[in-house]
Amino acid sequence: MAIANHSIQPERPAGKKAVWFAVLFIVIAALGLLYVKWWPYYQKSLLAAHTHSIGTSILGDPSKSSQFSWNGTFQYTAQYFLAVWKAAILGILLGSLVQVMLPAQWLFKVLGKTSFGSTAIAGMSAIPGMMCTCCAAPLAVGLRKKQVSPGSALAFWIGNPMLNPATLIFMAFVLSWKFTVLRLVAGLLLTFGVSYLAGRMAKNENQIDMEKLAAPVLNPNGGFLSKWLKAIGSMLLYLVPAYILSVIVLSAARFWLFPQIGNGDANSFLVILLFAITGMLFVIPTAAEISIVQTMLSFGLGAGPAAALLVTLPAVSLPSFIMVGKSFSKQTLLFVAASVVLIGILGGLCGWLLF
Repeated sequence: MAIANHSIQPERPAGKKAVWFAVLFIVIAALGLLYVKWWPYYQKSLLAAHTHSIGTSILGDPSKSSQFSWNGTFQYTAQYFLAVWKAAILGILLGSLVQVMLPAQWLFKVLGKTSFGSTAIAGMSAIPGMMCTCCAAPLAVGLRKKQVSPGSALAFWIGNPMLNPATLIFMAFVLSWKFTVLRLVAGLLLTFGVSYLAGRMAKNENQIDMEKLAAPVLNPNGGFLSKWLKAIGSMLLYLVPAYILSVIVLSAARFWLFPQIGNGDANSFLVILLFAITGMLFVIPTAAEISIVQTMLSFGLGAGPAAALLVTLPAVSLPSFIMVGKSFSKQTLLFVAASVVLIGILGGLCGWLLF
């Protein structure tokens, strides 16, 4: 039975087991993020402060990256997965655990509404995650299966890469405060503004399954393990193959997505538009946009296209859209994609005129 969310009055989850499972989930998430994100990023922030660099561009030399080769495709694919595999595993683990360890009633009460408050809470809770758009996608999928509203799930998904405090710190050290402020403003608009509007547009899609909402966190007959295996198995079977294949396709297409730009077009509106669309589609590891932009600037790219890439590259990607494709309507995802491109263009124009 499914009815609109405004008529739901869920009961508070009862029992100590639900509390312990929620605490255990938080502990697992904190330990995983400490190992995969927080400690490595602390080390990288020290590197950025001393060298004003966080490494070479994953795209390689811009003068050579526009020439297609199977070897280049393989190299990018390998480099990408070497950079994200730990975070990808953590994302799938947490995305499956959120479905079986957190009380559905509590999540619905806090994040199940189409209000700006629910969107804001979800966006702020994404800040410690620091995941790229693809690694955060399994969590967005898990939240939607747990009856979280579209706007809240979108805010959590987009907020992970766009409000990543480590990335902003790296950017301030490597690029400039102007780029950092521009990226922060764009991140706030996408995380809270676009997600909220998308959630309001998808209000009629927010149908609540009363059986799932009333289901206990822990089945006394041993259903927890089977539910978790089913949840993680579903993610592995559906998300992982689509993820890997789409990354390979984009790795091959990058030779056309990032064409060699002549000096005369290095800061034109056409290139800003091109890179806004390219950045929305392409897939990168967390913070890779910084070294990509730093390298392209050194080869003569203008501040406008560079700013567009800084906004759109981390926000979303084609693989992440495919991963969350069953959790949101096509209209919602098209609205998000168009909004990312539009804000990328506006950011590029700001960079072109002000930097």
